[in-house]
Amino acid sequence: MKFRRPPSDEPEINLIPFIDVLLVVLIFVMLSTTYSKFTELQINLPTANADAVRDRPAEILVAVSADGRYSVDGQTVEGRSIELLAAALRASATERKEPFVIISADAATAHQSVINVLDAARRVGLVRVTFAAQLPAGSTAPAAAQ
Repeated sequence: MKFRRPPSDEPEINLIPFIDVLLVVLIFVMLSTTYSKFTELQINLPTANADAVRDRPAEILVAVSADGRYSVDGQTVEGRSIELLAAALRASATERKEPFVIISADAATAHQSVINVLDAARRVGLVRVTFAAQLPAGSTAPAAAQ
């Protein structure tokens, strides 16, 4: 008895499933890379060289304390009503050309007190209003914003 081996055929490697898997992985990588570009924004922030605080004769400084008391150009306003504050703003504005109001409020001041200053300035006709802010500790930029 003679045992013969059947003639062996060359084994065939089917590359089509391998190529399909590689194409799916390639498409996945391309899509995820494209989305990551959209999540990153290139932003060029503006810079400014702030000058030292200049003497501005047209500014009216309104200070608001934590308990809601007002001071216009260093003069305490008696009472907390909008009418008294408007009268003090009007008196201070008559001596200045094109005045603007700088509101300097305590951090613990109620919002209503600041709104009262805005309302009084509107009643007097002062439309140029800005807020003063204090920078966090350790900052070197100027403390007043315009």
